[in-house]
Amino acid sequence: MLRSRLRGLARNPRIPADLLARLAHEQPKEAARTIPYRKEWTGEQFAALAGHPLSKVRAALAEALYITAEQRAVLVEDPDLTVLRVLAEGPDYFFVWAFKPRPTPLPDRAYWRLYERSPKLALHLTVNPFVPVELQERLGVDTAPAAEKPPVSREEAEEQAASDNEWTRSCAAAEAALSAGTVARLAGDPSPRVRLAVSMRPELTEEQRAAIDYHVGRDDRITPADWAVETRDPAEQARCARSAHIGLRRSVACNPHLSAGLIAMLAGDDDFAVRLLLCERHLDVPPDTVLTTFLEATTMTRGRLLQHPSLLASGLARLAGHPDPQARALAVRDPDAGPELVERLSRDPDPLVRGRAADDPRLPLDRLLELFEDPETAGPAAASPNLPIPLMHRILSDAAAPENQGTPT
Repeated sequence: MLRSRLRGLARNPRIPADLLARLAHEQPKEAARTIPYRKEWTGEQFAALAGHPLSKVRAALAEALYITAEQRAVLVEDPDLTVLRVLAEGPDYFFVWAFKPRPTPLPDRAYWRLYERSPKLALHLTVNPFVPVELQERLGVDTAPAAEKPPVSREEAEEQAASDNEWTRSCAAAEAALSAGTVARLAGDPSPRVRLAVSMRPELTEEQRAAIDYHVGRDDRITPADWAVETRDPAEQARCARSAHIGLRRSVACNPHLSAGLIAMLAGDDDFAVRLLLCERHLDVPPDTVLTTFLEATTMTRGRLLQHPSLLASGLARLAGHPDPQARALAVRDPDAGPELVERLSRDPDPLVRGRAADDPRLPLDRLLELFEDPETAGPAAASPNLPIPLMHRILSDAAAPENQGTPT
């Protein structure tokens, strides 16, 4: 319970700056795990950590997702090379929803200053996509637009299709230049990868695809068919969306040019990956599809779906009576939910739902204090902006007590 309270306190938006600095000093491990994901920062809180004596804490601040570019630029003058390396590499936006414009981690001038301070950072700067073009060129990065790949000739395609390498044959199997005879031969290739690639060729009929021994399982990751991802032809898009071939439906779900009708069709697809790919790439997926896909997902990126504009605009309070606790927990995210609903959710039989309600500012104080004493919800309660300041101090005092020295529990 103590560890969860410390982490909750580290992300509390209203923790006093001096207390945040003390937490980072006395519990650097817990603070460093939480600081990169704090969503709200006051100028005082940022300054308290930017000048912190522990480089581990400053490095965590350097990769914080929600500080401004100007705040991050302050750290460019940090004396520690580790902090500068983190700045050069940039924050990890892996879990940030793709539809939100990613903020520029640093002003352009700050990247030049990093290189000026330590040329050793060149390797890190060359792989950072936010580094200004002029500096990339100075570092030897080729910034010229990629030349369009010339079409593969019949001779080259046939040669690759005869390779002993499975990957080479699978790539060749998608080439338009292949002869019909070679396509027929590859359709019976001993490699499942090659047969799958052949089965997604654009000229095949549904009957011809079905005659190929390919397999796409629920959890199989496949290479999408480029033609299905890129085509602007509504008829071709519809053909893929209606195909019995899961691979084609997954491929066209990635197509950015789909009509509302095809999006609606694919939103009801039986294949989970089709719906996930659709949700990740399209704004106007029905909210119920986003919700069911989130509930079904086991991927690392499932949390991105909670930021989907369609879901956020659907009135999440309606989920308060949903049989799945993961859905009920989303009701708290509705900005129009009243204090009565939040308190009701804080008494839900499932600890996940109670925890989501525990840090909500609409929760009455007496209920917040009850959740703070409950081991299952103590962490989220410690993150509540309404947590009394004396209780924030108590968390750190408890952690400093002799009986709690060592690993917090």
